[in-house]
Amino acid sequence: MKKRSHPAKASEPVKLRLDPLLDIKAAAPLYALLRGQRGHDLVIDASAVERIGGQCLQVLLAARASWAADQQGFLVEGFSPGVIATLELMGIEPAVFDHRREIRA
Repeated sequence: MKKRSHPAKASEPVKLRLDPLLDIKAAAPLYALLRGQRGHDLVIDASAVERIGGQCLQVLLAARASWAADQQGFLVEGFSPGVIATLELMGIEPAVFDHRREIRA
């Protein structure tokens, strides 16, 4: 996971880019990266993700709930068709990762 940019202003979202493989080994680093961004609107680029496991999916879902509770914007965008199929197989609509609070990406 790479942090693409830190906001120049408090009103700008932090932008992150996810790695291609989000398996069990990626869950702890993903959690640490997201935890460090708490308090900021967040836009996550998932276009490079080829596979996502249940643990990373749980981390992203928990982060989305935390951002919503904090009334912060949280958006994961650019899922590949294969990842969308995995999400739907798990009973999750990709739209669940869109909690906007006037995010200007």
